[in-house]
Amino acid sequence: MRKQHPNSQIDISLNAAIVTVDVDQASIFVVNPEGTTSPRLDHRSLPYGPFEPENHLTLERGLRAWVKEQTHLNLGYVEQLYTFGDQGRQSLPDQPGVAHVSVGYLALTRRETTEQHPSQGRWCNWYDFFPWEDWRKNKPAIIDDIIIPALEGWDDQPANASNPNRPQRRHERINLCFGLGGLSWDEEKVLERYELLYEAGLVAEAGRKGRHQQNAELAQRMGQQMNHDHRRILATAMGRLRGKLKYRPVVFELMASEFTLFELQRSVEAISGRLLHKQNFRRLVEKGGLVEATGTMSITTGGRPASLFSFRREVLQERPAPGLRVSARR
Repeated sequence: MRKQHPNSQIDISLNAAIVTVDVDQASIFVVNPEGTTSPRLDHRSLPYGPFEPENHLTLERGLRAWVKEQTHLNLGYVEQLYTFGDQGRQSLPDQPGVAHVSVGYLALTRRETTEQHPSQGRWCNWYDFFPWEDWRKNKPAIIDDIIIPALEGWDDQPANASNPNRPQRRHERINLCFGLGGLSWDEEKVLERYELLYEAGLVAEAGRKGRHQQNAELAQRMGQQMNHDHRRILATAMGRLRGKLKYRPVVFELMASEFTLFELQRSVEAISGRLLHKQNFRRLVEKGGLVEATGTMSITTGGRPASLFSFRREVLQERPAPGLRVSARR
């Protein structure tokens, strides 16, 4: 039987990827770690704090308490994502016998309810951390200019005795993650893409503690880094929210109480990183019974007045999966 380290202990922290949408920008709230005021990019962290069983009745209550203390934000929808516990995941030196475990959460809040607290943190466009994920204008140039050539070089590395099939598996993963070889881009594979880039040593976090020999200039072009493994947690949250849109009406947790269909479409596009077909989107939303007209008009659209709608909550009892299964515009 393997002996346990005499001083072994588990340090549990609670991390929140807090998302809001302002028309066409999906944003994530970041804070500086305790004791730092530097705006350095590698100090950007998700709100987090230790789980304290004596003070927190549940993990979620502990999370909400830390978020309230650090950000002054009131969270709406909250969902547990995953437990992260890999060795070497902390930016700081590891403590012997201490296992650092984080319980990650996706949390949503409406922009109209948020308060600005510059000393506590700030909202950042989540595509600043994952520039290859935003396809709303075109395929991001970073994919063909930087990512694919770098991954092909990594893919060409020879196999070794312990893993003779490694190059073949790498090639398959590259195709699957980035829609190559006749495959299509899957917007939900945010975490798979980030982990592939991490394994190839192409993101800044992979160079910590000498894990990879890196081209530092290339790594700096691969999006803003985050403290610890918070970018991995954020990637998990992005993929989860993108997938959730298709079978649960979570997007309405981010919308104002009244909105136009154009605003709703722009918000869905901001999250998914894909443009949607306008007529198909409106047909799906209206025929699916997801919204109802309020009878009032918006005059802030810059053009003709647009009808205002609200989320029709009765749909939750009427259908098992009232989401937005829309296709990207080609």
